[in-house]
Amino acid sequence: MPFTEHVYRYEEHGGTKVSARELGVDEHAVVKTLVMEDDARSPLIVLMHGDLEVSTKQLARAIGCKHVEPCKPDVANRHSGYLVGGTSPFGTRKAMPVYVERTILDLPRIYINGGARGFLVGIAPADLVKVLKPTPVEVGITGPGARG
Repeated sequence: MPFTEHVYRYEEHGGTKVSARELGVDEHAVVKTLVMEDDARSPLIVLMHGDLEVSTKQLARAIGCKHVEPCKPDVANRHSGYLVGGTSPFGTRKAMPVYVERTILDLPRIYINGGARGFLVGIAPADLVKVLKPTPVEVGITGPGARG
């Protein structure tokens, strides 16, 4: 899969605002990798635009369960094999279903974590689809009350 490497100075709790600023790209094109659990405590990955949050209620409806919530950082680390802040959807310790906000697939290029804090890879969304085979969902929201 063709990709470009983008290293930046990681800031604790800086999130996608910092990575977008450091790379000089729109935060909407920076994709965060979120590890969540469903009501059966099964882990899953949600890929979301950096400037949006995940509606856990909409996500639960979309995947056919009663409840979805973000994993606690130590649990997310165990599921993925990565440290929170450096979580990549590629090469996770555990195989997990991957869901992607549908509009991410419309972007010409995305920047997603490459497996370490301060390291993103630039890829075409079509390559993300080829490798991860994610299920598109529409669960992105802005504003308070959002879970991300």
